[in-house]
Amino acid sequence: MTPSTTVHSPLRLYGRSGELAILETLLERLAQGDGGALVLSGPPGLGRSALLEQAAAAHRARCGGPVLHATAAPAEQRLPRSGLHALLCSAPAPLALPADRVLRTGLSRDGLLALLREAGAERPVLVCVDDAHAWDPESRAALGFAARRLGAGARVAVLIAAIDETAFAGLPALRLGPLDDEAAAALLERLTGRVTDLDPVVRGELLREAAGNPRMLAGLVGRLTADQLAGRAVLPFPLPGGEAVLDAHAAALDGLPQDTRTLLLLAAAAQEHEPEGAGADAGLLLRAGNRAALPSALLDRALFGPTGIPGVLERTGSRVHFSHPLLRRAVLRHAPPAHRRAAHELLATLLGGTGAPPLPALVQRACAAAAPDALLAAALERAAAAAGPRGERSAALTRAATLSCEGPLRAARFAAAADQARLAGDTGRARALLARVDTVRPHPSVTGAGPWTYDPPVMLPVSAADRTDSEPLGIPGPVPVGGPLPADALVPYVRGMLALHDGPVADARETLLAAAFPLAAHHPRLAVDALLAAAGAAWAAGDAVAYLDALHRLTGPATDRSVSRYASGVCALLGGHIAEGQALLRRCLDDIGRTEDPEALLRTGVSALVLGDIEAACRAGARALAAVRTSGPQVLLPHALEQLAYAELRAGRHARARAHALEGLHAARRTGQSNASTHLHAVLALTASVEGPAEACAAHADAALAGAGPHGLVQAATLATWAVARADLAAGRAGEAATRLAPLVSTGPRHAHFAIRMLVLPCFVEAAVLGGYAQEWAVELEAALDEFALWTACTTDPHAPAQLARCQALLAPPQEAAARYEEALAHHDRAGGDFERARTQLLYGQWLRRRRRTREARGPLRDALVVFEGCSARAWADRASGELRAAGESVDAPEAPGCRPLSGLTPQQQRIARCVAEGATNREVALRLSLSPRTVDHHLRNVFAALGVRSRTELARLMGR
Repeated sequence: MTPSTTVHSPLRLYGRSGELAILETLLERLAQGDGGALVLSGPPGLGRSALLEQAAAAHRARCGGPVLHATAAPAEQRLPRSGLHALLCSAPAPLALPADRVLRTGLSRDGLLALLREAGAERPVLVCVDDAHAWDPESRAALGFAARRLGAGARVAVLIAAIDETAFAGLPALRLGPLDDEAAAALLERLTGRVTDLDPVVRGELLREAAGNPRMLAGLVGRLTADQLAGRAVLPFPLPGGEAVLDAHAAALDGLPQDTRTLLLLAAAAQEHEPEGAGADAGLLLRAGNRAALPSALLDRALFGPTGIPGVLERTGSRVHFSHPLLRRAVLRHAPPAHRRAAHELLATLLGGTGAPPLPALVQRACAAAAPDALLAAALERAAAAAGPRGERSAALTRAATLSCEGPLRAARFAAAADQARLAGDTGRARALLARVDTVRPHPSVTGAGPWTYDPPVMLPVSAADRTDSEPLGIPGPVPVGGPLPADALVPYVRGMLALHDGPVADARETLLAAAFPLAAHHPRLAVDALLAAAGAAWAAGDAVAYLDALHRLTGPATDRSVSRYASGVCALLGGHIAEGQALLRRCLDDIGRTEDPEALLRTGVSALVLGDIEAACRAGARALAAVRTSGPQVLLPHALEQLAYAELRAGRHARARAHALEGLHAARRTGQSNASTHLHAVLALTASVEGPAEACAAHADAALAGAGPHGLVQAATLATWAVARADLAAGRAGEAATRLAPLVSTGPRHAHFAIRMLVLPCFVEAAVLGGYAQEWAVELEAALDEFALWTACTTDPHAPAQLARCQALLAPPQEAAARYEEALAHHDRAGGDFERARTQLLYGQWLRRRRRTREARGPLRDALVVFEGCSARAWADRASGELRAAGESVDAPEAPGCRPLSGLTPQQQRIARCVAEGATNREVALRLSLSPRTVDHHLRNVFAALGVRSRTELARLMGR
């Protein structure tokens, strides 16, 4: 297919590749002499006209054939045959029948069909009819009659664009849907090309408002200034520019009976108190329809029938949805204000029965309000303070804000609504609500040059140990405050939390620290949350000093006891007071069975991980996940899944870790938390470094590193680099693994995260020794081993003693190594963890084979292979089976692609041939297989002779590498 025959346009159509491919097939058949027809249906603004224009341009470019292209004029809908007249007038050359005669005398039933066939006798003809639903009935009937009879040999194709395809039953139809998120974002980037710094909040609000409608998106962008698009000027509310699209949606419903339009108004109004996308309750609509005296047959068909109202209203179980979200907004916009308020009042009456939750009825009354109402706003705020879904509470507070007269109260309620939206996992809505806060002035207690700097009072910590230069934040006891939290106290907190989810974590930390002190005077619990979040930001950034600084501010006597124990314990432990810190953190583990608070359980999980109690970390993570799934908030779901996956990874349960990490990745994307996505990619890279394939490990590691750099996520970057190095180790590329890990264990700028460095050290020692750097890096390896020994003496991590003995075996002289390996295996027996034990057995067997103790080597190598195969560690299993074959034992394994030419080689020659085909030098092969370079050269000459090749390039080509 050449560019001249492809459906294309100078103005690219975004998200329509499938539709363009279908049009291309139709035009290709037309060029070959076969006709056909296709109906493009969908609501206004989705690109029906643009697709017709593209098809017409492509047909002219392909064969220069004529195009009859007409667009319906709604004003002529009642004029008989006006549509046919417009179509015939668009012909580039005179037809056999003059167009004016059609208006006067009409056409026979097959008159249009005959005209089109005659026009296509010389060259293929394309007929394009836009907005055919607005044609007069006679013209629609004639067009449908002709289109159904165009087939092989007709040399005429008909493309019909209409809101729905019911008038053209029997014809192939393609219904257009809204653009997906990726396509809509690409279109927005094209539309805002003049703005180089499109504000993320504005971007999210435009995409949300357009709901995947390209014409709507273009209209919205066209009405905003460059300053508004860049976030330098306040956005108008509601956003202008979509009126034409909404009016077109409403106009498409004007032909429906009055009772049907009333039901649609009730269905649109009934979704105002529901979460976005939840639809309306069919039972409520039935009661409302009966109260409004709508016909029972209509209610039964629309609410409980299999088809609802075709093209408009659909039923899913007990819920009723509009076929497109813009239809609902169009119905509400088009309805007379008195009718709309009456619908909301009716629904409020039905929802306000005895024992019913107050929030739905209050939201409906708010929708019916014609002016600000302080009493109703206060009632909405009180209802939002009760337990319930965070999204509903955010919607209620938003309604309360719009009904508020006073500026500060209005701003405070918008800020509270933004926080509830954040907790619901709707970060886009949270940012949009923050943008509606009128003016946020610094709190009177805030001092200093910057808007959020402060001078915290001095208070004594719980422990007398001096652990950081900063002083704890003085958080007073609960202060009874009437009304919502002031916006100037809450907005910085919400902004900081949003930055922690999706932004540079260093910025988030500073914002949250600054927000904590103004919050303390109004809401001590939120002040504690701000400091905990600041500590979390410092942890993600790998900044131990900043982490301790934030935690030290939480050790005041008024802080919650469990939070104070956690903060004091971590400060003590990282400050060198090991016994004190461990005692405090062990007391934190008691909360696993005492609380259902997901945040407390997540802190308990961190305590367990810091202590090295992996089983307790898994239990805390599982309970935190259950608590989030039961009662929310949804914003914590990715974090609960991430922490559980990491704990399971540490416990050696790689399949479970992968499953939870994948679920967490989907949740993070759904809730707009890019930083959580980055961390979960790193966890998935670690699982793939065990299970494979190597391509998955590399892809997840690349994604993690790409996200970690801009946002300063040192923890994620460390995990991703460790994962790639571990995959290198599995594949026998020890030298590459050592090169990757060396900066992490050093004290330079690329050092590992302070809480992960000790976990990386055993891999570094193994990679350095197997990679041939034992003598060159002897000082560094000895220092690393001493440091790891000190850590092992302090931690309760069950795998640490075995890993220490394994590292000592790798660095020990030959007469001591075997005893060290046996010691490591004994520790593994006590600690559990099959994968780590198998790694030790692999190294032990490799060491025995290198000492020509092949009979002894087979036992540990065989055991390692069984474990690796059992946990789907493919690359590790390949390495173990290779060592086992080299030890003289036959191993049955599936034949890998490209290995058939090696069937005549010995196991050792096969291993050397594979390494050379991957590009390894003789020295690298020798290091990888524990051979001398001279032995590798000898075997390689025999490989070349046996396979009949003369170079490494020919060998790689033969093996398909």
